[in-house]
Amino acid sequence: MFEFMNITKALADENRIRILMALNGQEELCVCQLIDMLQLAPSTVSKHLFILRSARLVLGRKEGRWMYYRLNADNASAPVKGALKWIIQSIAEDPLVKEDQTNLTGILSDSSILKCGA
Repeated sequence: MFEFMNITKALADENRIRILMALNGQEELCVCQLIDMLQLAPSTVSKHLFILRSARLVLGRKEGRWMYYRLNADNASAPVKGALKWIIQSIAEDPLVKEDQTNLTGILSDSSILKCGA
């Protein structure tokens, strides 16, 4: 029950859903890329990622001073896999998700943005 409650709490915020949808289809993203996409304060994005990580919906890794996140789709529990699948199927065509995908494509292709240690 505890895992289920953590997942539902994590899914109760639009920006956390946007983060999950941004990570969908990406190997991983740096926190700075998510900050650029969401146009939120770094501390706010970090808090959202902490909640998603606590619910085991995302995995993080540190490389130097940079944090990278990806969906926890491979070795996750059944509730986590089910939640991720449900979210992705339910709102893949949402206009805000589409706009985020367009913005993220621009962020990832902008070679002048080298602040993520690339």
